[in-house]
Amino acid sequence: MKTKELLKISLRQNAIFIPSEMITNDVKNLSGTTSVLLANVSKLGFTFSESLLHALNNVNPKYKIEVLEVLREVLGTDKNWTPLVKEWNVPTGESVVDHIITYFGNVFKTKNGTTLQCGHIIPDNTFPLERYNGCPFCGTPFEFGKLENIGQGSKLKMLELWTEKDLNDFYISLLQSKTALDATQVDSLKMAMHYLPLPKTEVAMKETLMLVIDLLIENGKENEASQFLKTPTDILRYLWYKNTGMLQIIEPKTIIKRTSKNAQHFHNVLDTSVQARIASQKDLKLKYSRKECLMVANWLNNMDMDVEAMCETMHPKRGMWVRFIRALRLAEYSKRKGFEKLNFLMDVFYNQVYDVWQSKVDSSRLKFDADKTFALLKQRPGLFARSLFSNMLWFGADETIAHFEEIIDKVPARLVFTLNMYAQNYFDKNMQRSVKPLGGTNKRIEANALLKLYEDFQLEVMKNQIEELCLLAMKKRFAKIANTNKTIYIDPQLFNIPVSIGDRSETVQDLPVALMGTRFSVEGSEVRLFMQWGKDLPAQHLDMDLSCHIAYEDKADICSFSRLTTTGCQHSGDIRSIPDKIGTAEYININIDELAKAKAKFVTFTCNAYSNGSITPNLVVGWMNSKHPMKISEKTGVAYDPSCVDHQVRVTQNVAKGLVFGVLDIAKREIVWLEMTFGGQVVGGLDFKGVQALLSKLNSKLNIGSLLQLKAEAQGLTITENEIADEVYTAQWAMNPAVVTQLLID
Repeated sequence: MKTKELLKISLRQNAIFIPSEMITNDVKNLSGTTSVLLANVSKLGFTFSESLLHALNNVNPKYKIEVLEVLREVLGTDKNWTPLVKEWNVPTGESVVDHIITYFGNVFKTKNGTTLQCGHIIPDNTFPLERYNGCPFCGTPFEFGKLENIGQGSKLKMLELWTEKDLNDFYISLLQSKTALDATQVDSLKMAMHYLPLPKTEVAMKETLMLVIDLLIENGKENEASQFLKTPTDILRYLWYKNTGMLQIIEPKTIIKRTSKNAQHFHNVLDTSVQARIASQKDLKLKYSRKECLMVANWLNNMDMDVEAMCETMHPKRGMWVRFIRALRLAEYSKRKGFEKLNFLMDVFYNQVYDVWQSKVDSSRLKFDADKTFALLKQRPGLFARSLFSNMLWFGADETIAHFEEIIDKVPARLVFTLNMYAQNYFDKNMQRSVKPLGGTNKRIEANALLKLYEDFQLEVMKNQIEELCLLAMKKRFAKIANTNKTIYIDPQLFNIPVSIGDRSETVQDLPVALMGTRFSVEGSEVRLFMQWGKDLPAQHLDMDLSCHIAYEDKADICSFSRLTTTGCQHSGDIRSIPDKIGTAEYININIDELAKAKAKFVTFTCNAYSNGSITPNLVVGWMNSKHPMKISEKTGVAYDPSCVDHQVRVTQNVAKGLVFGVLDIAKREIVWLEMTFGGQVVGGLDFKGVQALLSKLNSKLNIGSLLQLKAEAQGLTITENEIADEVYTAQWAMNPAVVTQLLID
């Protein structure tokens, strides 16, 4: 089990981990088992580098089997990939009329029809039953096939060798990451912490720290964990993580509202939003043992922080703190001998005899007292950076920038780059911005109303001021670091990969990871979307929908369960119930040539939960692409080929109703990987302008290549055109976003 989990971690980084003790020989000639492994792996769309092939040739055959099993598990070769329709690329001709006739045929029990396993009668001359693997009326599958057409992919993905050092370096890089980890990194870190000892290194992010603290407490090291808890907010974050599994402090009312909204249904009879709200409230109830109460009481009592400062930190989440104080019986513990600081904290907090910094800022801002406002903001550089743009519009750009220059060296690098990236969009009067409120879905917001007070040339000056200031600040930081190297190599691919700042992806990528905004070129004229769900679940009604939104200059179109055939797109049929344990699948074929001829601009890939609740956990969505035509099984309609998979993600969070997982640019013939959650039972709930706003946000992101160019310029490094250089940065190196964040120098 240990090696399987560690193999999964390495596979996400485009590598295969082989422990040194497993390599027992140094044979040069390929053995029979290695040749068989290589052949099987190539059918799945992978191949091995020379060093990996040599290492695998000298390991126990059992480990080779384990490598193949992990690849097959991740690619889902043992899952059911049978769609509802056989040869679904040819339309069945079914219509709404067929569904209406079938409905009345079942109500009045017609005798002129065929009764299926699910009990439905399909009247004669309606659905062509010989074309279906299940019931065309209720979407229940009966027949299942195996993968037939595999190994059709036009290019193989190269896997590299990982040693213990590579694995340990990756482990440390996750802990040291200077940006919040996404769901894939969190999952990898949890696996590494479970099977490997915790390395001694500084943890850079609060969210990552919660995972470390949780591990220490599980191992009975509460006192050791307390040294990492610097403020009451750290304690609150940990307690909330243990209660909800969320590393961000999302208000209970937000979670309850989202859960309730996900349980709404088009048909009032099927609406379970009230029950979902009650269940969510029950799930969020706090209950702690005496041991846990004493642990938290000690943390607060022994904290090296002034009581008033602690109360001010607690104030923004006052409602949550009141609930936690009651559940943890802190009032009771504060009366015990030795808990005098906790007693004083309870008194000050409940009587609210403390000042709140944010209220002073807001008050002086409303009074238009610039000196006092900036004096307060300089006390907290991070918050000054986050409010920089609005203060420039409120007090004037020159004065704000002058004050900000004084403290920019204290601002975290990720915030400096964020300012530089988003200034372009913020100061555009006509541009709507994409935002994702804590715990919510992606939304569009209008431009700041104060922009209308300024002329276009003034806003352009503001953009330039921020860009110059931020680039100068980062150059200074790079220049301060002594570097004896003379040359640097930057892989051209790095100019297409954005720096991971502010993206907390909620889906897990089990195949080699890609950052949001990464572009995949389409080799052929066809893209095939796929969705698989229901693995290991008992047979039940569980309706997930695969859809796509087609945007033209003057209109929009969709391809979904309600419109199986449309220009350039063909759906494989709507499955609404899953079989026992093996899961089920839906596909959409997208013909790029046909869409280009029809002058389509973009195709947005989405999946939705039509059933009550959110998208089912472990649902997998992605797309396939190959230079050669991808076949569809004539017997069963199975159209999945692991060797053609470009990208796939697995849903792990249970708060999304709808998910955008890619956008195809027809003219450029490339797919942009992005993750955007939205509320909606069907693709009709998707706001395409919101997708455009998110694309604009991703396009404005700094790419890794440009960041390295900045480093080279600041440190006087010569950029070479080949990998013979003192510093080498390849696409493989960038596979680990946590390593890339080390370039963000604070």
